[in-house]
Amino acid sequence: MTELRSPLHDEHVALGASLTAFAGWQMPLRYTSDLAEHTAVRTAAGLFDLSHMGEIAVTGPQAGAFLDLALVGNLTGLRVPGARYTMIVQPDGGVIDDLVVYRTGEEEYLVVANASNHDVVLTELRERAAGTGLDAHVVDRSAATALVAVQGPRALDVVEALAGLTADPAGPADVSPATLRYYACLPMQFEGAPVLVARTGYTGEDGFEFFVDAAGAPALWRALLAAGADHGIVPAGLSARDSLRLEAGMPLYGNELDRTTTPHDAGLGRVVKLDKVDADGAPLPFVGRDALAARAHSAPARVLVGLQGLGRRAARHGYDVLASTQPDAPVVGTVTSGAPSPTLGYPVAMAYVTPEMSAEGAELAVDVRGRREPVRVVPLPFYRRPR
Repeated sequence: MTELRSPLHDEHVALGASLTAFAGWQMPLRYTSDLAEHTAVRTAAGLFDLSHMGEIAVTGPQAGAFLDLALVGNLTGLRVPGARYTMIVQPDGGVIDDLVVYRTGEEEYLVVANASNHDVVLTELRERAAGTGLDAHVVDRSAATALVAVQGPRALDVVEALAGLTADPAGPADVSPATLRYYACLPMQFEGAPVLVARTGYTGEDGFEFFVDAAGAPALWRALLAAGADHGIVPAGLSARDSLRLEAGMPLYGNELDRTTTPHDAGLGRVVKLDKVDADGAPLPFVGRDALAARAHSAPARVLVGLQGLGRRAARHGYDVLASTQPDAPVVGTVTSGAPSPTLGYPVAMAYVTPEMSAEGAELAVDVRGRREPVRVVPLPFYRRPR
């Protein structure tokens, strides 16, 4: 099967990126070194190509009502323009994908799905729309849309220095990138073409994401690099993005989230809005509601925790978590993500463990290729940016 290429593929090649296969795409893994790119995002700014993500438009007079039925969140309550983290689940509550939904107009939403789940989310939304009979239309805009992100403490400086970025005449007059709240978005123009600017990200830092027509992405990419030249910006690849999101305690689909996991299992029960009601005031029967209501009021079988490595060897996805370093210690969980933390200087991991082993400060162990490495349960996230 032929791998898809980002609209920015030639830019990555020109910058000497190491490319890798990811979710059916050929994407930059790194440009220089993982450590340099990670550190730049924590101290200055990094520029990411996220064009492999899926962008699915949902439009129509009843678009919001449809999304309230299809997803676990309250989308009709989302301001215009605004953004919300949410999920699409199976009837049994298992997570199909975690999503960010942008409301770009009274009857217009943009659903952003993970690259690996684009096809299944698109299919689910189309099937669910057909089943409701509501006036809502699902259109895949992924191929026509590029997504570029600037992340880091100097992200706002970069955006404010971006030549060619101007206000949208039809947009709100009292909002700018500097006044944009976290998890909000703003229609703007870049070199006269529409661009949606969102104050969102996946690194734990302040940042902005730009949704732009694919044909205009190279010009935007180059302009952002130029705007950030005096602010320490570097292009950053998938490897740095993963270590950054791990430090920030953000879930990755396929690791912390999957179809066997409910939002509550992952400590994300807050995104499930069981209080949604229909026009008659009755509980809204969104997909998965009954299962998630039951899960919300039951004792968990497993708990997602943070683990601080007390040695030098890092736990990795799939490694067993043990009750102690003793030879006969039982398995009490599984690591979902793990790596050395460049920012903190010690290994960190997320893992699902049994409830009795989930208390903060609990001393456990991880089987790292046959060696029992000591770890301690710590709160998530591992890293919080200075305010």
